[in-house]
Amino acid sequence: MAANPRAVVLLSGGLDSATCLAIAQSLGAEVHALTVAYGQRHAQEVEQARALARVRNVRDHRVVELDLRVFGGSALTADIAVPKDRSACP
Repeated sequence: MAANPRAVVLLSGGLDSATCLAIAQSLGAEVHALTVAYGQRHAQEVEQARALARVRNVRDHRVVELDLRVFGGSALTADIAVPKDRSACP
């Protein structure tokens, strides 16, 4: 009997990655999840990813620390306002 295929899902804790997880599992994949803790201001995303992995019985869930603040600040990682009223193209 063949083993189930394996899949790695980048799990952010949001709707898109949760959907990818559900699709992979519905296709019979043994899912391994990877979450990147990138120095974001709110840890809620990482906690949601952990909860989702637990509820969906993910085989293995790893959280990798990658502090993107070394590349400079952004509204995701620094205490600065989110830019608004910008055009889509510079």
